[in-house]
Amino acid sequence: MIITIICITILAYVIGGKDIDKLLEKLKGVDWKAKSSDIFGKIGTYAKKAGRVATKPLLQLYYVLTMGETTTLEKALIVGAILYTIMPFSLISFKAHKILGMLDEGLALLYVVKKVQHKITPEINQKVEETLDAWFGAQEAASAAEQ
Repeated sequence: MIITIICITILAYVIGGKDIDKLLEKLKGVDWKAKSSDIFGKIGTYAKKAGRVATKPLLQLYYVLTMGETTTLEKALIVGAILYTIMPFSLISFKAHKILGMLDEGLALLYVVKKVQHKITPEINQKVEETLDAWFGAQEAASAAEQ
């Protein structure tokens, strides 16, 4: 849980332009392989509620997370964005701030996707599509492609 909080805090700090060096120090020695397998299960649970289209960027980030050349900062941003998106809490309440409450997760996810987009390879996109097909079936893939 503490890793989750640190990663979400790093995400907020990076977006806000604050210093993250001390927070990154706390992530030395993190077992990112174990963390990523835990996240994969959470993405699968989220996917059932959110659907194929909403799940795709999460899976792209997940597969970048599992790459060997992903930096600690990128891993922290990815974990923060994925978990912030799928967790039931939000920093900006939907009840209090209708539009902003809906957009904050999407904007955090978009920010991190843009940061690591150069690492989203055709091979990663192939893995994403295979995972989505396994979870949703090929019929929904054709439907999503039409949209």
